[in-house]
Amino acid sequence: MSIVRSSVWPVSCLLLIFLATAAPAAERANDALVGEVLELLSSSDHDVRGLALEQVRYYTPGEAVTKRFAAELPRLDADAQVGLLRALADRGDRTAHAEVLALSLTATSESVEAAAIGALSRLGERSDVPLLVNRLSSKSKPVQAAARRGLVDLQGEGVSQAIAERMTQAEPSVRVMLIYVLSDRRAEDTIPQLLLAAKAEDRSVREAAMVALAWIAAPKWVPEMVPALFASEDKQERAAAEKAIMKVCARVANPDDRAKPLIDAMAKLPGDERLALLSTMGRVGGAAALEEIEKAIASDDAKLHELGLKALSNWPDASIAPRYVELVASEELPANRLLALRALIRVAPLRDRRTHAERLQLLQQAMELSSRDQERNLVLDRARAVRTLETLQFIAPYMEQPELAEQACLSVVELAHHRNLREPNKAEFHKALDKVIATSQDEVVVDRAQRYKNDKTWVRPR
Repeated sequence: MSIVRSSVWPVSCLLLIFLATAAPAAERANDALVGEVLELLSSSDHDVRGLALEQVRYYTPGEAVTKRFAAELPRLDADAQVGLLRALADRGDRTAHAEVLALSLTATSESVEAAAIGALSRLGERSDVPLLVNRLSSKSKPVQAAARRGLVDLQGEGVSQAIAERMTQAEPSVRVMLIYVLSDRRAEDTIPQLLLAAKAEDRSVREAAMVALAWIAAPKWVPEMVPALFASEDKQERAAAEKAIMKVCARVANPDDRAKPLIDAMAKLPGDERLALLSTMGRVGGAAALEEIEKAIASDDAKLHELGLKALSNWPDASIAPRYVELVASEELPANRLLALRALIRVAPLRDRRTHAERLQLLQQAMELSSRDQERNLVLDRARAVRTLETLQFIAPYMEQPELAEQACLSVVELAHHRNLREPNKAEFHKALDKVIATSQDEVVVDRAQRYKNDKTWVRPR
């Protein structure tokens, strides 16, 4: 990197380079060097100032020196203040804390305030938590972002607990940000406060808390998370809460035991809530969950039977597929048969230890069981996840059926998108792509087919 842009080097810059490179490391923090650094911090030449900031970061040790550098902050212009604040943060000496804190409170420049807040994340302590939390409400996006990053990075005993205490007092928007801060900190000691937030009146707070718990909670906390499922009647929110609990249960090493924390929680719930927990149990899976769900399916109570079927339709893998096939054949109510069939279509192509052929065979079976075009189109849509020539051969004939043609065309081009599949089977793909071009009414699908035929790429729009 060029150190000085001008052909004439300032004497002070030459002296700084000499002192920084010629003196032993232990002797560099002397008055002459520090004095030159302080002088060059005010330079209008960014390269010269950058050289001075390197001395601040690495080559002038000692708390007394840190104090001298920090004391220079009020005398610099905004650009130089930002540079020095970042250098002091990298220096990591908390001796500069008081001056950095003062500048964060008095800065009139957005960039300086953000840099000061950012420096506090390296130089601050628990007592700085209120200031950083307050800045989360700043109208300045850089200041707000620096405060959030600062709260994540701030070190020291009791910092996470101090953030959690502020979280309980904050307005919902700030409370949500603090919940995500605790999640990023992996603050397991604040799980009790997050559990309370998961039952808050504000939906955004509840949802954020469940996301955080999904990241950091251990399975032992599942019984405490369960009440959050019933904090709202909204189906989408409840489904998201179920998925959060599912992620926590997935940390149980033995897959067959993953539902046991839920089974323990069920024993403490009233009847209706106990039944509602079946849905979550289905998402978790495992032998223990299957036993409870099958009891519900076997019940003569129509409501309980339906709840069991819905729980089973949430199953996380394809191991349950044979049971879905049985239910499609045995269920008397069309709605229940449809539920089992759609669950079969969902799990059939999931990636697991099954071969591609086995996954495709299950989709073909689902197609045979389908009596409506809605499910047939769903099969064709899911088939594109099985990237084989045999899948193309399965899909292509459906381009001849008007009600299924458009979905079949889309699935063909989705398969063709993968060059490592398309190139070795060029003849068959070109034949199918010609049919897409002649059949599809979707301009994007036709364009993709033409591009793949010409061995060109296509970038999916964001």
